[in-house]
Amino acid sequence: MTPLRAEPWRLGIVGVGKIARDQHLPAIAASDDFVLVAAASRHAALDDHPNFASIEAMLADGPPLDAVSICTPPNGRDRIVRAAIAAGKHVMIEKPPGATVSEVAALRRFAAERGVTLFASWHSREAAGVDAARDWLARRTVTHVAIHWREDIRVWHPGQEWILAAGGFGVFDPGINAVSIATGILPHDLIVESGTIFVPANRASPIAAQIALRLTNDAPVLLDLDFLQTGTQSWTITVETTGGTLHLNEGGKRLFIDNAEIALGADAGEYPRLYDRFAALVRAGQSDVDLRPLQLVADAFLVSRQERAQPFDF
Repeated sequence: MTPLRAEPWRLGIVGVGKIARDQHLPAIAASDDFVLVAAASRHAALDDHPNFASIEAMLADGPPLDAVSICTPPNGRDRIVRAAIAAGKHVMIEKPPGATVSEVAALRRFAAERGVTLFASWHSREAAGVDAARDWLARRTVTHVAIHWREDIRVWHPGQEWILAAGGFGVFDPGINAVSIATGILPHDLIVESGTIFVPANRASPIAAQIALRLTNDAPVLLDLDFLQTGTQSWTITVETTGGTLHLNEGGKRLFIDNAEIALGADAGEYPRLYDRFAALVRAGQSDVDLRPLQLVADAFLVSRQERAQPFDF
């Protein structure tokens, strides 16, 4: 077990894009466990910190590091994570943890061989209502699940061409957040049965998807994903059980049982909770690499039929 430290762990961040600036940097600044000492990014830099063009340069020429947080797009992330592990650094990875299931499984083995922590984070599992939803469902029999994750790509991913390229996941990039919650709260395993994914004629990854799944107790599950939702955005999970109906709204922030809202405790925020979890794993000398959400998305691509949608441009 890694002993308690009097000083925070020295952290480097790789990838200084929108998610890093919106979520990671504020969470790191508020953390008692980590202090940001360096950044590596091809197209951006941070004020008041040493900046490097690659993780290799940061590891070779930057200040001493204990841990690295990876915030790059999933395609090509395998090399970055492997370099950090090879250098003996603890690693946290933004979701999804990689472009393929096999590469993340290999990284999990590599981290174990090197004796460092690897945390494949799923930030939506840290939403305020998720733990209470899991506990409530653990005592009930699920009969039906409907997941609607519908948002505007131009609002949440402005100009991010990579997300609709091969390996960018398309609408499954936000959709995997819903899957991460579902695998975290439902008391049975999920199986993908069929689906339709809609790919713009000028893109390689889907802009919408309708996926049929089932739980291993045979309860049906609908996964409805749309990247072209305007107006009100919708991130909802409805779970019908023999003992009532549960609703998780606003991406898991609000919990309702039979339409009555459940009071939740103080919400520290998803990303501060992720960094707390990362610190706890490092202290315990453990890793957390749950591949189920990524595997289910891969399965959806395997079994779904593809339809061409209208060309899309940001």
